[in-house]
Amino acid sequence: MKTFFKVLRRGVEWLAVILVAIVLLRAIGARRLPELKPWHRVVPQREVSAAQLTDRFTLAEYRAREDEIWKEIRERVESQVPPEDRVATNRYYPGARNNPDRFPTDWNHTFELTPTEIKGGALLVHGLTDSPYSMRRIAQILRDQGIYAVCLRVPAHGTVPAALTAAKWEDWSAAVQVGARHVREKIGDGKPFYLVGYSNGGALVLKYSLDVLNGAPLPKADRIVLLSPMIGVTPYTNVARIASMLAFVPFFEKSRWLDIVPEYIPFKYNSFPVNAGRQTLRLTGVLQTEIAKASANGSAGKLPPILAFQSLVDSTISTEAIVDKLFAKLADNGSELVLFDVNRSDDLKPYFKNPQEDLLARTSAGQRRYEFTLITNARSDTMDVVARSFPKAGGPHRDTLLNLSWPQQLFSLSHVALPFAPDDPLYGTEPNMSEDYGVRIGQLAPRGERSVLRIPLDAVMRLNSNPFFPYMARRVSEWLGGGPAPH
Repeated sequence: MKTFFKVLRRGVEWLAVILVAIVLLRAIGARRLPELKPWHRVVPQREVSAAQLTDRFTLAEYRAREDEIWKEIRERVESQVPPEDRVATNRYYPGARNNPDRFPTDWNHTFELTPTEIKGGALLVHGLTDSPYSMRRIAQILRDQGIYAVCLRVPAHGTVPAALTAAKWEDWSAAVQVGARHVREKIGDGKPFYLVGYSNGGALVLKYSLDVLNGAPLPKADRIVLLSPMIGVTPYTNVARIASMLAFVPFFEKSRWLDIVPEYIPFKYNSFPVNAGRQTLRLTGVLQTEIAKASANGSAGKLPPILAFQSLVDSTISTEAIVDKLFAKLADNGSELVLFDVNRSDDLKPYFKNPQEDLLARTSAGQRRYEFTLITNARSDTMDVVARSFPKAGGPHRDTLLNLSWPQQLFSLSHVALPFAPDDPLYGTEPNMSEDYGVRIGQLAPRGERSVLRIPLDAVMRLNSNPFFPYMARRVSEWLGGGPAPH
């Protein structure tokens, strides 16, 4: 017994040494990150918290608080921009061409789109580090179908990246409840209420529906649409959280960040704090537990039907988690999963590292309680794509030609691409030139030597818009009962 405790003590000692080494090495390594700027240090004091967002807090009050936050940003951040950062591409420099104050509409704020005749209502929730801009096109499609749409700014977003160093997922969830109550009050009883969530917003609208399922006095959604829903993330964020333990020491303050990048996108943060990842890990952990519990006790059948769109390959979230931790747990309530496949043309096959064939095989085979559609090449010798539908009961699939094809040199979609049309003025590959937000992210294609640019190459190489958006828009419009959407 003494030997056992001796070995155990030695193991604990070694574990402690390893932990200290990880913390020190991460903190020392973080010092090589670029210098922190005011937008990395100033946490807005007027941001709302879950404790403040009671059932009496209105959306009008929420939007008024947003105006106060932006006033604070102008005073504490934009007026303090260092001389070297007073450049045309820094969104926090008032003279920059991508400063949000210069645009007719600042899409970092919560906004609403109201049809002439309201037939229903929808709350749309954006993703992590993002802003309501990413929900704009879907909201416009819904508005044109008679659906009143509110695109919510999630707390700690749309302002400065530093806001995410202090945020908690509970704040985000409480804001969704405020938005949902407002939409239901606006449209009145008897009209359908929908939830649309992108990435982290997908996790939040699912958590909302589970809260309703568990008895929370909130309006129940009739249907849900999810785009790249964040159901599972990498546990690396837990390691990063431990490694940021020395961030309270000024010498190691950069260890609070995973990325410190110039802020050149007007409606999205480029820099990424450790806490943002930690909160998504906490949220998805709670979400998976509650979904599993609902499935086990049979209450999952009371969840609204879900239509989800996801890229088969995704470096931000786990596609496997969407299949195994969400859709495999749902009841047979008419839900459907749509996966955008990789480009399986003969020319590209030799270059794929992991085309996720095993995941596709088990998702399409056998019986399921949900519909499954794969957007994929009609054949390996063509770039034309089909919607390949697999029956729930198993059996042969059915192909529907979409009159869409893979653009040249494109091998897959990405996590960030789904909600943006090719003609999106900011993220599109063929942007609408009538709107100018100071940069055309979708057209950036830098060429040159490595280790020269201040921004990661994968940030500009990653696909930012969805070449199959017309299909997705039509499906969303039909799913929410409004008829075909305009292409």
